[in-house]
Amino acid sequence: MLLLFTQILVSFLIVSTKSQSTICRTSCGNISIKYPFSIDDGCGSPYYRHILACSDSEKKLELRTPSGRYEVRSIAYDNPHIVVTDSFMWKCEDGESFRPTRPFSLDTSTKLKLSKQNEYMFFNCSDEHVIIQPKPVFCEHFPEHCDSSCDSASYLCRHLPGCSFSLSSSSCCSYYPKASESLRLMLKYCTSYASVYWRDVGIPQPYDQVPEYGIRVDFDIPVTTRCLMCQDELKGGGTCGFDTVTQSFVCLCKDGNSTTHCKDHEIAQHNRKVHVIAGTVTAFSAAGVFGIGTGIWYMKKLRKTAPVTCGVQSNENRLF
Repeated sequence: MLLLFTQILVSFLIVSTKSQSTICRTSCGNISIKYPFSIDDGCGSPYYRHILACSDSEKKLELRTPSGRYEVRSIAYDNPHIVVTDSFMWKCEDGESFRPTRPFSLDTSTKLKLSKQNEYMFFNCSDEHVIIQPKPVFCEHFPEHCDSSCDSASYLCRHLPGCSFSLSSSSCCSYYPKASESLRLMLKYCTSYASVYWRDVGIPQPYDQVPEYGIRVDFDIPVTTRCLMCQDELKGGGTCGFDTVTQSFVCLCKDGNSTTHCKDHEIAQHNRKVHVIAGTVTAFSAAGVFGIGTGIWYMKKLRKTAPVTCGVQSNENRLF
């Protein structure tokens, strides 16, 4: 029992004297994790808390949304956007076999939104509920319904990106939902869908974009003076984070946390306070060990004079 209590107290001392600083992971697989995102709670911006998850031995990054978890293919910070893949989407290898799918949605409380560079192909939609028409002609005659029509003559449906065939017995139309709710309604009346985003390739127009399968999600980077000061290399090069309870700003440093930057004098004061508290705990714990040892010695003395009851505990020999 004495050994057990000693181990518990030593573990408590180690935790008490441990630095309070948080080191945030900067990658998951081959994808870089920078502000405002994080895969560790308390890092990054609270606007994107619990948005990303790193799984499968830190090799697979996923985006969490109300409709499920989606694998992240890439994150760009200069032109802020995330590209995710939906395993339920139609793919070229599916041919004309369409499996049940689910609508993609985003949490409206975050600073994430569907990119305008997305375009969606819908397959085998109901004529009774979806306006399926070749858009140039239809919009010329019915301009008031142009935005709500699904284009059956779109480039994507005529040239399925990455596919070596064209659909023969299935219908296809292209439509850009302005909100995830519109995507949900479309899938209610269509068999399946595929999302294509137009990726910039950095060459002159009109060939500056190429279609690729995936869902592009744009995001905002909340820039604050405190975060810029925290990241300043001349001030210690900290990491922007937040308090997990109050969600107030915290600059995460190797030697401790600060409300400003890593070279702030408050860090040194905070570290001194930690050492003082740890010293007090050490003295208290040493006294505790002595007290426990004395108690165990007294218990052994009682057991020598206690009546033998063959394992039956009575009020006379009850120790606890």
